[in-house]
Amino acid sequence: MRTQIVAGNWKMNKTVSEAYDLAIELVTGLRAVRETEVVLCPPFVSLTTVKSAIANTMLKLGAQNMHDQDKGAFTGEVSPLMLAGLVDYVILGHSERRQHFGEDDAFINRKVRAALRHGLRPILCIGETLAQNERGETEAVLSTQLHAGLAGVTPDEAARVVIAYEPVWAIGTGRAATAADAQDRCAYIRAQLSARFGEVAAAMRIQYGGSVTGANAAEILAQPDVDGALVGGASLKAEEFIAIVRSVKSKL
Repeated sequence: MRTQIVAGNWKMNKTVSEAYDLAIELVTGLRAVRETEVVLCPPFVSLTTVKSAIANTMLKLGAQNMHDQDKGAFTGEVSPLMLAGLVDYVILGHSERRQHFGEDDAFINRKVRAALRHGLRPILCIGETLAQNERGETEAVLSTQLHAGLAGVTPDEAARVVIAYEPVWAIGTGRAATAADAQDRCAYIRAQLSARFGEVAAAMRIQYGGSVTGANAAEILAQPDVDGALVGGASLKAEEFIAIVRSVKSKL
């Protein structure tokens, strides 16, 4: 059985005090959750505050990004060495990083390997744009991003990586993939992982992300190859995020 994982990507939202208040609400609302792994990913400035809010609970902490170098003249960046021991997970390769900051597969791969080297668990995001989807290029895009992002990663290391399938056309648009489409894409990703890493792929977790809400989460997350969700906007609303987490059902 793969442990279901729901991560909230708060993006560039919430002041430090607001982040603390939201984390406390989530701690209270998710107190009874045991079978699903829940990860909160606030902005860098709120990591230590949120860490204190979720201390001694089942909730985990994640960063939204990091550089691939341990240190150096990279103004404004945060290194894996700085995150090690502070967070459990780190989101890498998000489409917003690819689109707005020009991150390519090679850079993302260096980040993935750096995260693994420092004991962090990467959440590697992959997904196609609307134009690529309409041209029938989805599988080619997913294969390219997946294999490039995991280049040089061993099967033992791959077991620590979470893959997040996030169709770019669904992120923040209110237009989520259907449950059937999410299953089809995640099953394709698992097949690619199996071809690359063998039996390890059966234990690797694959999330769906893109306009996940309390209303559509149960159907999407019930699919056999969907192992949780990477939640954006809905993770900023305690009741909505709690509803998503509670919709997750254990499955073999």
